[in-house]
Amino acid sequence: MPKTPPDAAGGAGLGRILAALIVGQICLHACMTGVRMAAPLQALREGHAAWVVGVLMGLFAAAPIALALAAGRLADRRGYHHPMRIAVVLTMLGAFIALAVTWLPRFTFPAMCAAAMLVGAGANVGLIAIQRTAGRHAVDTTALKRVFSWLGLAPALANVIGPVLAGALIDLGGFRAAYAALLVLPLGALAWARRVPKEAPRPRTRDAAAPRARDLLRTPGLRRLLAVNWLLSSSWDVHAFLVPVLGHERGFSASAIGLVLGVFALAVAAVRLAIPLVAQHLREGQVLAGCMLWTAGVFVLYPWAHAPLAMAALAAALGLALGAVQPMIMATLHQLTPPDRHGEAIALRSMTINFSSAVMPLLFGALGALVGASALFWLMGVVVGAGALPARHVVATRAAIRT
Repeated sequence: MPKTPPDAAGGAGLGRILAALIVGQICLHACMTGVRMAAPLQALREGHAAWVVGVLMGLFAAAPIALALAAGRLADRRGYHHPMRIAVVLTMLGAFIALAVTWLPRFTFPAMCAAAMLVGAGANVGLIAIQRTAGRHAVDTTALKRVFSWLGLAPALANVIGPVLAGALIDLGGFRAAYAALLVLPLGALAWARRVPKEAPRPRTRDAAAPRARDLLRTPGLRRLLAVNWLLSSSWDVHAFLVPVLGHERGFSASAIGLVLGVFALAVAAVRLAIPLVAQHLREGQVLAGCMLWTAGVFVLYPWAHAPLAMAALAAALGLALGAVQPMIMATLHQLTPPDRHGEAIALRSMTINFSSAVMPLLFGALGALVGASALFWLMGVVVGAGALPARHVVATRAAIRT
């Protein structure tokens, strides 16, 4: 079992800290998702071409890829509060630019590009600090799984709060009102940060440059874990991409397609609520391998679902599998890597996820046009199923390290 970190908290203390971290992530992530919904819509309403939307969506993920390692090292060196202040400033600056350009519509495209990069970067800097801090306050492997399961609810809630708030305010008062409200949200992260204990900053060494990431990747099992994480992240992306495509091919209404995606999100939230109750009985390797095989089976069955209810049932099954993965990935990541480099390890994971979100939809689009949505589901099922073996080896490597 991993040693208890010096700043670990238990009982009510951990609950108070975890609540602050969850609220902080909701505030930052809701701002980002709200701007991510509003900015492309504003560009389209002002007559910009459809490719502008693609550029904007890509920029929300591009900045986190570029800044993740620096954010991880900063969190390792300075703890939670300094990176969180930077995250709030970046996120609010991006929302302020989006607000300001409502008075200067001719600058919409360059301003929204800057806003997308700043908001995306801010949300990711905060996420890395939040996840690192959550792991440091867990006292054992069971607590790690519980903590990251609860923390996994934050993006699910933020994905509802941000777009719904932005959409309602756009209809009621226009884009200016929406951006003004989103601008205020990150302040909640600062207010709740006072509940998180401060860490003494670590001195910065002169050799903390780029080669350290390569050194960290030599950690036994880490590259395999990141590969498993990439496969599962791609499964989220392929599902979000192909369900509308397959639904359109089957003649489903927009509300039916939305129902399928909504059922998936509800299943993700449900399994993350359930994991803390049974965390002590879960083994990371078994859960990861089982979820990958389960995901592969769902992908194989998806093309045979010709009714919305059948697709919704498969979406629920997929949500249960993919929703259980993130707590296991994060718990294993914290056990594989040195405590003083948890932020950097989380940053590497963040880079793989954001790279997948930025690049994989383009690949899915090309492959889907070439082989069709059904064949792409089957292909992804085979690839994910093959990843079950490396998933079990990750935990075997961890066990060898601990002995």
